[in-house]
Amino acid sequence: MEIVDENGNTIHQHEYNQESKRVAAGILGILLGVFGVHKFVLGYTKEGLTMLLVSVLTCGIGAIPMKFIAIIEGIIYLTKSDKEFIHTYQTNHKGWF
Repeated sequence: MEIVDENGNTIHQHEYNQESKRVAAGILGILLGVFGVHKFVLGYTKEGLTMLLVSVLTCGIGAIPMKFIAIIEGIIYLTKSDKEFIHTYQTNHKGWF
């Protein structure tokens, strides 16, 4: 069975051995990213805790830069193809941007 991404590119089964969490992580990054929820969805516990603790321990002051970072990451996640997303964030474990 061949899988075709939104650009019409064929993704071979061995390249698509994981389910893409792209849409869930992107939407959560935009909506709840200040708490690092999108990082936890991708399995990046250390990065998620960093965002959460910066937001909470600074009484919300640190939440401002965390929100900008989360929105940018959410947009990046949603604009990548499934193949690029899986390769970058799920296979190679790129933690930030």
